Amino acid sequence: MQVLYKSTRGKGETVTASMAILKGLSEDGGLFVPTSIPKLDVPVEKLAQMTYQETAYEVMSRFLTDFTEEELKNCIVNAYDEKFDTTEIAPLHEADGAYYLELFHGSTIAFKDMALSILPHLMTTAARKNQVKNDIVILTATSGDTGKAALAGFADVPGTRIIVFYPKHGVSPIQEKQMVTQKGANTAVVGITGNFDDAQTAVKKMFNDKELAAELNEAGFQFSSANSINIGRLVPQIVYYVYAYAKLVKKGAIKAGDEINVVVPTGNFGNILAAFYAKQMGLPIHKLICASNENKVLFDFFRTGTYDRKRDFILTTSPSMDILISSNLERLIYRLTGENAEKCAELMQALSQGGEYTITDEMKAGLADFYGNYCSEAETKEAIHETFEKADYVIDPHTAVAAGVYKKYVKDTDDTLPTVIASTASPYKFTRSVMAAISNKGEGLDDFALADELTKISGVKIPRAVEEIRTAPVLHDRVVDAPDMPAAVKDILGIH
Repeated sequence: MQVLYKSTRGKGETVTASMAILKGLSEDGGLFVPTSIPKLDVPVEKLAQMTYQETAYEVMSRFLTDFTEEELKNCIVNAYDEKFDTTEIAPLHEADGAYYLELFHGSTIAFKDMALSILPHLMTTAARKNQVKNDIVILTATSGDTGKAALAGFADVPGTRIIVFYPKHGVSPIQEKQMVTQKGANTAVVGITGNFDDAQTAVKKMFNDKELAAELNEAGFQFSSANSINIGRLVPQIVYYVYAYAKLVKKGAIKAGDEINVVVPTGNFGNILAAFYAKQMGLPIHKLICASNENKVLFDFFRTGTYDRKRDFILTTSPSMDILISSNLERLIYRLTGENAEKCAELMQALSQGGEYTITDEMKAGLADFYGNYCSEAETKEAIHETFEKADYVIDPHTAVAAGVYKKYVKDTDDTLPTVIASTASPYKFTRSVMAAISNKGEGLDDFALADELTKISGVKIPRAVEEIRTAPVLHDRVVDAPDMPAAVKDILGIH
């Protein structure tokens, strides 16, 4: 069965999966969604015996129906290889009454690697399928993790260029060092004086700038997106929820068909949306538990039905979730409107013009699959401390937000179904916050000395990704104001 894609704000025109991946964003500003969610028609017992790569093929082939078996398997083999420091790719670790799905074993030690190691291969394959002659320019805004993972994925991939914008004072020192030391003749990294939402808004504006597109085309370039709005990012993320479920069956922790809960620390809503899509495919997920930090725009939305970005932007110890506009939520909103593109466009217009929108009671009833809560900074620190004390397991602040919210969920509902917590980053990516929570030995140490201290305390080896940047030279030092981002792009591409 062929699965096609349409825009959440569109007139109903459909495109193939490869075209949706190439475009990234629809011309009308909407996001591409599948016209129908395919069923996961492989018996769980069979999935339980599969490797990560085999599971990836079963899930992704259901969505990316215009890729041949050979093309898709080739993308998968190139993505999930020795870039990951474990053959399992995404191991499950049982600790303190939950199963932590470790999504940080790739080259940048964060969950974004799971999708961004395959996106370049999907994109270059899609370009060939659609006879694209231009170089693809990946333009992306990052709150910390996407940038590095996209850079690592696209570095030196022929026919592509990548330009990453990040808030100069809104990422951790290790995150920044990872980006500004990135090698690759086709890579560029630019700091901006502003926050993530400023960068994201400017990037979206460039995507919709017809004049800029014409200038690029003349110079042999076209934009595409590696942000989590690209369907080529979303589909690979569905895989690890299916894999985790199958692994629980294999372990004997559950029987095929038993329900589980899934907890996801959430910023841009892509990672939890992938779990929602897995549920729609037929994976027995009972509750999708959406965990927010103090920028609790999603928690408030689930509680009240009003999405309101008009609030102070709080810099927290979980910076990848410091987001007030959760772009991927639009895909869920579209579904809640009964796939009414006009209604969806109207709500998104209200958000961009007035900073808020409110959904109807009927739409709100469609959120029954979700539970939302948040953790304060103190609770996040406490969750890191408690997990280490009780289970001798070290988690990063984003995962800690999920762990803390999970405890609140159990308290609120008495639901103790087996639960998978998406562990989205290595504790070594946020050593300062982690050390502050588990030890008093970190005072006055730099981030790398802290990493050395953390390995002594925890017994967990320092990841290769951290060791490599310890002494790496800074290769990117450009900083601009948000309004100057288009000029920076033209300069980087040599368009004058």
